[in-house]
Amino acid sequence: MKSRPDRETQCPCDPTRRYAECCAALHTGAVAKDAEALMRSRYSAYVFGLRDYLLATWHASTRPQRLELGEGQPTWLGLSVRDYASSAPDRAEVEFIARFREGGGSARRLHERSRFVREDGRWWYVDGRIDPG
Repeated sequence: MKSRPDRETQCPCDPTRRYAECCAALHTGAVAKDAEALMRSRYSAYVFGLRDYLLATWHASTRPQRLELGEGQPTWLGLSVRDYASSAPDRAEVEFIARFREGGGSARRLHERSRFVREDGRWWYVDGRIDPG
């Protein structure tokens, strides 16, 4: 597992903000205000290797039994949120592009539209559609 940054470092989901002002509270149990905040915190969790947080924010209907994060995982290089759409008060989609590198290879892009649902006041990641282009 990668180490959690100190609270003064830049947040991976938004380098204009400090980790303490952005994802740190969510990673320690605060509730995300909306699906975009949850998606951003999940991206940061991938960067830091926070497997337990990723599983804890995954909706039970689609949550994998386990999630491997460790050797051979990509190096995340940056996040760009493209769109946020709410189809109902408790349903939302976030479109994003995450740049990453595997090994010594060239940088690549993951373009995904993720679905979220809010239950009992808490947002959950359901699944995502990856754009192959």
